[in-house]
Amino acid sequence: MFDLDLFISKSITKRAFSMFRCDIEKYSKELYHKINNKSVLVIGGAGTIGSSFIKVILRYSPLELVVVDTNENALAELTRDLRSTKGMYIPKEYKTYPMDFASKVFKKMFYNHKGFDIIANFSAHKHVRSEKDIFSVEALIQNNVIHAKSLLDTISMFPPQVYFCVSTDKAANPVNIMGASKRIMEDLIFSYSDKFPVKTARFANVAFSNGSLPAGFLSRIQKLQPLSAPLDIKRYFVSPIESGEICVLSCILGNNREIFYPKLDEAQMMSFDKIAEDLLHTYGFNICYCDSDEEAIDKSENLMYNSNDYPVHFSKSDTSGEKSFEEFVTDTEESDLNRFSSLGVIINKPIPDKKSIDSLLCKLNNSFNEIETTKEDIVEILREYLPNFAHIETGKSLDYKM
Repeated sequence: MFDLDLFISKSITKRAFSMFRCDIEKYSKELYHKINNKSVLVIGGAGTIGSSFIKVILRYSPLELVVVDTNENALAELTRDLRSTKGMYIPKEYKTYPMDFASKVFKKMFYNHKGFDIIANFSAHKHVRSEKDIFSVEALIQNNVIHAKSLLDTISMFPPQVYFCVSTDKAANPVNIMGASKRIMEDLIFSYSDKFPVKTARFANVAFSNGSLPAGFLSRIQKLQPLSAPLDIKRYFVSPIESGEICVLSCILGNNREIFYPKLDEAQMMSFDKIAEDLLHTYGFNICYCDSDEEAIDKSENLMYNSNDYPVHFSKSDTSGEKSFEEFVTDTEESDLNRFSSLGVIINKPIPDKKSIDSLLCKLNNSFNEIETTKEDIVEILREYLPNFAHIETGKSLDYKM
């Protein structure tokens, strides 16, 4: 039987234990003190990172847990998973709501509850493939920035003890609109830091997270379909439970306006083609290298007849917004590398100018209201606010690839 956690540990992270284990153990009493008997709201909690955050924070016995997500089926699976796990603590007050955090019904629920002690938001567009045209760009920015401001205004009515939302390594010197939106999101939440403490974390790809390319490998193998991956893209990876741990450490132990990131070096990067190869070998397949998607699809028919040669097509990346390397910190940011053994912390971030952020959101909203607005128009607006936004545009989208 294929053990995904074991595969991630041996072939991707190459760590027998969580890289955050020492820090989790060192600060266990403080984590318990700050989480025990607290009310917790997790938005986007049915996704990979949100659900991992929930599993970690439940170790410290919160009084109440409310989970909001637009994916009703994933919420049902989250509950089944939690209640089927031996030793899992689940508070008596546990509710899941299939709703949009920008909706009126969410605001009704929040006001009726009169706020929460700890709020963590994982609801976001996270894929570079979300950047295609003006319509996909608008949906991305609405979710990651404009609706995020509406959420911050809502929770300001009953300020939490802490607000956390997840950022991305792609926010450091962004080259795609998703990364730029997350960089703006950081400024947006920090502009509310005079109302309640806000924290965030930039970290690596989560191995086999929902919708990721490695998770797609598993689906392709299950359906006996060929695998496709870029040859020239390397990424940092953390395991799903590590993603939850870094978010809890940042949320609970971070100071106001701090950004946590994992201490990973370049030697720990993995390429997607190597993951695909290791995965197929683990399943017992030989690898049949093909020169095109079409050739790989044609040869996948042989798998129906018990062939042991699995077709793959690996090629150079040529789509918009793809960065050949990843980074967590820019040259202008100050880091504390001594506080935690496994984490760096970006410190001394100033409170961003609210007028500049409001002006940016006004420009974005006005542009989205114009029928003729293009993706290029939005890139220019973002570049005005983020002068280091070096957008990579090739005119090609991942939707045109296998």
